[in-house]
Amino acid sequence: MFFGKHRVLDHRSLWVAGTLAKPSDGACPARRPRGGHAQYARVSTVNGGESFMALAIGLRIPREIWAQGIESVAPWARSNGLGSLDLPSPEPSAVEVLRRESLVLGSIDAPGTKDLLSRDPERQRKGLAAWMERIDQAATVGGKVLFSVLSPAEPMPRRDSLELWKQVFPPVVEHLEARGVSLAVEGWPGPFPHYANLGTTPEVLRAMFQHCPSPHFGLCYDPSHLVRLGIDYLRFLDEFGDRVRHCHGKDTEIMATGLYDYGHFPAVLDKVPANSEGYWRYCVPGDGVIDWQRVAFRLELHGYTGPIAIELEDHRFGGGRGAREQQEAGVLKAVRHLARVTA
Repeated sequence: MFFGKHRVLDHRSLWVAGTLAKPSDGACPARRPRGGHAQYARVSTVNGGESFMALAIGLRIPREIWAQGIESVAPWARSNGLGSLDLPSPEPSAVEVLRRESLVLGSIDAPGTKDLLSRDPERQRKGLAAWMERIDQAATVGGKVLFSVLSPAEPMPRRDSLELWKQVFPPVVEHLEARGVSLAVEGWPGPFPHYANLGTTPEVLRAMFQHCPSPHFGLCYDPSHLVRLGIDYLRFLDEFGDRVRHCHGKDTEIMATGLYDYGHFPAVLDKVPANSEGYWRYCVPGDGVIDWQRVAFRLELHGYTGPIAIELEDHRFGGGRGAREQQEAGVLKAVRHLARVTA
């Protein structure tokens, strides 16, 4: 059935296929389903009294909160309803604090891609070495997910950066597979005026997954970027839900006056809030257009069991760079909203 633009999932018993099409070129490691058939995971039943909303709420720790140190952040997070924390690096001492506080390790930041996605062979070698080292470090502390955006070193057409990615990334994915770690690529389009990052649109993602079908190459689902780009964030999960390895809890407000004044271009003369281009702004979950209950339903439908990690980029709470009290207030507001729709 369909309701408006969105499909209503009305099955009595829901099963999700968990495999990907075999690539034609074999350039990247591929998923090899047993016997050539898709493998399935039972999710739940709609009418059987079970809830689909069981995802933990996590946090990508904002700068001023992180400045308090993990020894302070972890107990604060646990006491305020958070079950998971993302870490900027795989420090064994930080991971041990999470374990002590009964918090789940979410994602670990990967190295930047400026060296890896450079036309300079020497920079490529340097970038590849950094990625291999970070993958090993993550695996050593029990990390399962590396987070990254795919930004080229210099502005170039996305077609060119895609070809560059195809050349340099297969060894990274092979090492991810060998160490049992997955990569979660976020679809932030990058800064004005080039918007050069890869993995931001379904068109490019289809090409990337065809070239590199390994299940260890996945997505960090952040619907806030899809909304500002005009991409249906629920349909995106229908197509790519089995690729989600991490999820960011961030919303987007579309401002009608800004849309009229600037169209889909950034404002030129007017001053706009931080983390905004005039017609859109990032905000905490619940203050934008995203239906997080539908998001959580589809994530679980596709077998996702990780957290929804709040990413604070709302200018009203410091845009991720305000005072600690501002940031804590924004995080707690997001927790309250997500708890209502995922409990």
